[in-house]
Amino acid sequence: QVDVVESGGGSVQAGGSLRLSCAVSDYSSNCMGWFRRAPGKEREGVAVIHVDGMTSYADSVKGRFTISQDNTKNTIYLQMHSLKPEETAMYYCAARLFTCIDSDFGLRDADFGYWGQGTQVSVSS
Repeated sequence: QVDVVESGGGSVQAGGSLRLSCAVSDYSSNCMGWFRRAPGKEREGVAVIHVDGMTSYADSVKGRFTISQDNTKNTIYLQMHSLKPEETAMYYCAARLFTCIDSDFGLRDADFGYWGQGTQVSVSS
């Protein structure tokens, strides 16, 4: 049983910051990522991180979001700055065994097999 557990969501005003965390148990992930689903929209990729620390971001979050990891804890983080109301969404963490390199650091949710339940981020204007 692989457990993926997110935490750190909450409510902030536009321009604010939040830090999400994700821990994966009993599993050695070579690629982990953050995705989000806004109300009425499809799930979209936000950022992924390779086991060696290389990262990839959606264009919409570049320069504002930072994905990082603590390999000793099999944990990743998403530091979000300058949040916008349209980024209100359920944020999901995902993990997989094959590397981010194997998928050219793509942000496709179909490439990930292990998912958390999500953590809500609400940004008010």
